Amino acid sequence: MTVAIVDYGSGNLRSAAKGFEKFSTVPVVVTADPETVAAAERIVLPGQGAFGDCYRGLAALDGMIAALRDAVLDRGAPFFGICVGMQLMATASLEHGRHSGLDWIAGDVVPLASDDPTLKIPHMGWNDLIIHKPHPVVAGVENGDHVYFVHSYHFVVEDSDHLIATADYGGEQTAIVARDNMIGTQFHPEKSQETGLRMIENFLSWRP
Repeated sequence: MTVAIVDYGSGNLRSAAKGFEKFSTVPVVVTADPETVAAAERIVLPGQGAFGDCYRGLAALDGMIAALRDAVLDRGAPFFGICVGMQLMATASLEHGRHSGLDWIAGDVVPLASDDPTLKIPHMGWNDLIIHKPHPVVAGVENGDHVYFVHSYHFVVEDSDHLIATADYGGEQTAIVARDNMIGTQFHPEKSQETGLRMIENFLSWRP
């Protein structure tokens, strides 16, 4: 069995792989092969850049979206979406037009709206987590723990039960979403030092 980090041409995946390798008891593979993803014990979908570009990159890998659905939705493999990888779980994104997502968690990805004109968009840097509800992957993470963000859009979920944590950046911004065997973070856990690494370790032992 493996932990599969999906490579669909969206950024440097080495830092993500290193974060998961630190705690994994099974091989961590960076792969663009749908069969490897379909058979993986756990799946990680990173992402950076524009939502539409990322979705097209994923769809360009013949059979990858079907493999993800088979593994995550049908087989129940634990899934971790990071940054745009988390946003791809949405119904759609409004970034540069309307783009369909995987529609695994109902809701849309919308522009950040800050009520403080001094705050710059994109939201880039460290921010405090505000935990709304417990989840096994955030065990040991507390309100005020710092994580590292780089984004201009965030995921507004339809069902508040799927919202695990937010951050305050001129208003409430989505930080963590989850449903069933899926979890996603808008921030980069592999770059978030102790807090992010704790979440990675928790994910690798999580039995949804």
